[in-house]
Amino acid sequence: MLLDIDLQNYWMPFTANRAFKQAPRMIASADGIFLYDPEGRQIMDGSSGLFCVPAGHCRPEIADAVNTQLRTLDYTSPFQFSHPGGFRLAEKIAELTPSGLDRIFFANSGSESVDTALKIALAYHRANGQPSRYRIVSRELAYHGVNFGGLSVGGMVKNREGFGSLLPGVVHMRHTQTVKNSFTRGQAETGADLADDLQRAVDMYGAESIAAVVVEPVVGSVGILVPPQGYLQRLREIADRHGILLIFDEVITGFGRTGQPFAAQTFDVVPDIITMAKALTNGSMPMGAVATQQYIYDTITGAAPEGSIEFFHGYTYSAHPVATAAALATLDIFENDGLYERAAELTKPFQDAVYDLQSLPLVTDIRSFGLLAGIDLLQADRFGERGFAALRALFEAGLLVRVTNDTVILAPPFVATAQQLEQMIDIVRDVIVKL
Repeated sequence: MLLDIDLQNYWMPFTANRAFKQAPRMIASADGIFLYDPEGRQIMDGSSGLFCVPAGHCRPEIADAVNTQLRTLDYTSPFQFSHPGGFRLAEKIAELTPSGLDRIFFANSGSESVDTALKIALAYHRANGQPSRYRIVSRELAYHGVNFGGLSVGGMVKNREGFGSLLPGVVHMRHTQTVKNSFTRGQAETGADLADDLQRAVDMYGAESIAAVVVEPVVGSVGILVPPQGYLQRLREIADRHGILLIFDEVITGFGRTGQPFAAQTFDVVPDIITMAKALTNGSMPMGAVATQQYIYDTITGAAPEGSIEFFHGYTYSAHPVATAAALATLDIFENDGLYERAAELTKPFQDAVYDLQSLPLVTDIRSFGLLAGIDLLQADRFGERGFAALRALFEAGLLVRVTNDTVILAPPFVATAQQLEQMIDIVRDVIVKL
C-alpha cells in the first residue's frame, strides 16, 4: 500500500511532476544494492542512486559515524573557525588525488563544487597578475551542475534554455560523440583532434583572455561519452602551452567509477583542479569538494595581505562536521573493502554483458568505460518518449536506472557481484525487447 502522504506540496527536481504524482515511484528503504518500495517489493539499484552510492546502501559504518558525530559536535561555523574532521578529511582526500592536488576546499554538492572551481580559476589569474583571463572553455553536451556558473559552462540544451543569457565569456567546444565511433568499447582510436577546439578558442579570443577549460573526463549525465585516445592528453598540452588551467569535473567519476580513485589517474592526465561530490559520502550526506594544485592555493593566498581573508567564497555548511564524519567513514570503507580494485575487476564482466545488447533492434549505440554505460534507444515519435517508457518499465521490472532523453544509463554499485550485474542486464534486455 502506498504511504499515506499528500504528494502535492513537494516540487520534485528534474521530474515530470504531474505524471509522477499520477503514478508515483516511491522508495521506502534500502540495503546493499537493493531498494524497496512501500509494499516491500525489491528493486535493484542499477545507477548507484545518482552515481553516488557505490559502496551499497545503508552502510552501518557510515550510520554509526554520523550518529556519533551528531552527539559530539553537530555544527560549528566554518568561517574563521573549524573542527578536526575537516582537516582529517582534507588530508585523506589529498592522499587519493593525483600528485600535487593537495589543497581541498569543501562545498555541499557537485554543482557548488563546479562553481567553486570556476571562481578559484578566476581568482588565481587575478592574483597572478592576469585579470584579463575571464573566459571559460567547456563542451557541448557537458553537465556541470545547475548553479549559474555550472549551467553557463554546461552544454545540455534543456538545462540552459529557460534561464536567459547566463554568464558571459563561455566558449563551447564540440563534444566527442561521433557516429563513426558507435558501439566502441572504451576509448575510440580516432577523435583526439577534437581537442584542437581549445586551440581554435585561443586563436579566436587570445590566450590572454582564457582562464580555464573544464571537462568531465567521462561525460556522465548526457549518456556516457568517453574521451577518444589521446584527447585529454592533447587538452593538457594545449592548456600548458597557453597558461590555461585544466579542470576535471569528477563529480561522477571520482572515487572509483573508472577503477581508480579518480579518472585523472586512469587516463594518466593530471589537471590543475578536480571537482568531486556524490560518492564522497556514499550518498549519505550532501557534500562536495574541490582539489587544487598547491601553486594555485599559494598564489591566491600569497596575493592577500597577511591576516586578511584570501578568498571571499564559502558556504554555511562547508566541511560540515556530520558530512565530514560520513565522508571519512566512506573512504575507510573504500580502502578496507578494496572497492577501487573491485570496481576495476567488475569492469570486464559488466561491459561484456552490456555489449551483448547491441544486437537488439532498438539499440542504436552503446558507450562504456569502467562501471559506466550508456545505451541509446531508437527514438520514438517524440524525443525522449522511449527513454521515459524504458525508465518506467525497468522500475516495474525491478531495476532502477538513470535515463537521459532516449539513453539508459547504468552505473552499478561496486559491491554488486558479477552475477547481479548480469541479472541487471537481463532485465534491461527483457524490457527493451518489449518496448
